Amino acid sequence: MQRHINPLLFPILFFGLTILAGGALLHMDISATGARISWVDSLFTATSATCVTGLAVVDTGTAFTHFGQMVILALIQVGGLGIMTLASLALFLMRRRVSLFDRIAVGQNLLHDSSFHLGRFLVSIVLLTMAVELAGALLLRLFLPNGISLYSALFHSVSAFCNAGFSLYPDSLSRWRDNLPVNLVFMALIVLGGIGFSVLVESGSWLMKLCRGCRGRRPRLTWYTRVVLSTSAMLIVGGALALLLSEYVGYHRPVTLRTAVIASFFQSVTCRTAGFNTVQIGSMTDVSLLIMMFLMWVGGAPGSTAGGVKVTTLRVVAAFFRARTLGRRQSVVGSIAASRGTENQALVLVLFSLVLIGLAVFILLVTEGGDIPHSASHGLFLEIAFEVISAFGTVGLSAGLTPNLTVTGKCIIMILMFIGRLGPLIFIAVLQEFQREEIVFRPEGDMLIG
Repeated sequence: MQRHINPLLFPILFFGLTILAGGALLHMDISATGARISWVDSLFTATSATCVTGLAVVDTGTAFTHFGQMVILALIQVGGLGIMTLASLALFLMRRRVSLFDRIAVGQNLLHDSSFHLGRFLVSIVLLTMAVELAGALLLRLFLPNGISLYSALFHSVSAFCNAGFSLYPDSLSRWRDNLPVNLVFMALIVLGGIGFSVLVESGSWLMKLCRGCRGRRPRLTWYTRVVLSTSAMLIVGGALALLLSEYVGYHRPVTLRTAVIASFFQSVTCRTAGFNTVQIGSMTDVSLLIMMFLMWVGGAPGSTAGGVKVTTLRVVAAFFRARTLGRRQSVVGSIAASRGTENQALVLVLFSLVLIGLAVFILLVTEGGDIPHSASHGLFLEIAFEVISAFGTVGLSAGLTPNLTVTGKCIIMILMFIGRLGPLIFIAVLQEFQREEIVFRPEGDMLIG
């Protein structure tokens, strides 16, 4: 009997091959300004770029030549759009037949349903991405005419929209901490890349209809788009207020209120999955780091360049918890109840992420400090947990641990970045492969809980 390969496994294969190719290019002499980058560091950088994470073991702006930086930029762009998206677009433009498997795989990657016109949607994705990235680069160049080159502006614009977090400066974006227009451009690029392509297209269409003043009924966003936008807004504002309180109120830092507000909002946006920073992460309070760990774990929206368990998962789990606490059967999100299948997927995904994070933290505690007594390793546990969640959420923020990781530690972080980028795909593929309909039911019984 013929056995078909699950189409959701193709992106995993292509992402893996892209990482290997990128690592080989970054290992070449032409990519390094000084001594050749080691294989481990080359593969780590390629994984971080392809998985749009931003964790770096060497400084991107000084360790790599322009060729190496362009390789990283290409990996970021390919990782942001998705290998299967580009492959299917190439097939479409060559007027070749795109299989149903490709349609399903791309649909699972980019949309919340798989019914769409492949060609038009893929062309619109690429054109929209290029337009937003070019606009971001021009705005950065406009607001910083003497502070950034056009090449650097384009690099950072692509990195921001793809939520990669790679920067050509050793202090990331700290030099522009007080520049409100530059902060707004970066935050806008990060948010646009993190809400998902389908939400971005629908929101743009909704705004155009609203501005034209369409006759008849007022245009209305779909339930899914409203949930993504409202949850993202709540996390941005709530995270900014929490960081402002934990980092600046009662802790007398030598900054003005304006700078504190800008930095709080920027970190709230970037730690959702982008990885840029305008303040030194290692100098922040433990409370701030815990807040950022939660935001990194949640991440952005499905079908976007963001990682994490996604904002929709958070809303469904919160609605499930509220419904069961109040003794209700349906988990209502907004005005509509989530289906039972959606509830199960969200709960299993949350459990899967927590188990994976816990296992990675345990392994890194052994590899990075297993021979260090607790009295001499203060702060190591929090740094490792922060690093693990940052890798899983494909964020790229670090408290300073990344460059000092052992080879084993770097390999663990690479695996986390890969799973974090393709985790939902692996999750769906594995479930579909092993799910079987039950034909025998066992007797049920009550058990004391709590």
